[in-house]
Amino acid sequence: MHLRKSLFLGVVAFVLLPMIAMAQVDSLRSRIATISQAAGGKIGVAVLGLESGDTFSQNGTGHFVMQSVFKFPLAFYVLHLVDSGKLSLDSMIHVTRRDLPEDTYSPLRDKYPKRNINISIRDLLSYSVSQSDNNATDILFRVIKGPIKVQNYIRSLGIKDIAIVRTEAEMHGPWSVQFQNWCEPVAMIALLKVFFERKYLSPQSSDLLWKLMTETTTGERRIKGLLPEGTSVAHKTGTSGSNGKGLYAALNDVGIVTLPNGKHFAIVVYVSMSKLDIDARETVIAKIAKAVWDYYVNAH
Repeated sequence: MHLRKSLFLGVVAFVLLPMIAMAQVDSLRSRIATISQAAGGKIGVAVLGLESGDTFSQNGTGHFVMQSVFKFPLAFYVLHLVDSGKLSLDSMIHVTRRDLPEDTYSPLRDKYPKRNINISIRDLLSYSVSQSDNNATDILFRVIKGPIKVQNYIRSLGIKDIAIVRTEAEMHGPWSVQFQNWCEPVAMIALLKVFFERKYLSPQSSDLLWKLMTETTTGERRIKGLLPEGTSVAHKTGTSGSNGKGLYAALNDVGIVTLPNGKHFAIVVYVSMSKLDIDARETVIAKIAKAVWDYYVNAH
């Protein structure tokens, strides 16, 4: 009798667990859809449980403007060149006033008002990734001979649905130019996955890029906004200006979140073509990240 009961309970558990998991995924999907309605524009979301392999996406194959998110694949490529012996992190690059224009976001320029300096590749990466410095980014593009090099390298990894063809300076031109640097949410998730799995960079380069992304100073109210204080998030943001009619092409955050149990999930959230102010759009990203956090904390 006890054996029959045990077998019965085992069968029930076997049937119920997948059903519970499906219900939790459906609940997450519904919650994200509801949150997304508050964005006032187009939302692209992709999520991957990096240990479990769980996946979720909403508009995951749409083309979204990256803006400064492209500084993550740029750094990935630069570090690939370092690993290949074609660049050195300690190489010094001469920077002149011409390399540090005024009409862009640049902590590097602000730190060196005389604008005639030598700076290492390592420090340029730090400014570009951690501080999202536009001038440092374009100096790196100059060193590697253009953004197309980054695009071609990332595509060589099997991540095809990404386009990186314009510099920061070029994106400060006509409104339409920024749309030429785009990426599908699921493609960015794929890049975060190979980064996390340390497949293509050396351990030293992987560690450095992880450090630079966890030290990101921008977008504190996006992915990290509603997560418990002290949560480790390795991420890169992207932000556009408006077109003069109050329409914003991009407010983005992509990254890897470390859970309390030591596991991780990758998340990509693109908020596109919205007229809402930055606080409202950042809140949408924060709420989506918190919904995913709750899913993993409660379900796993």
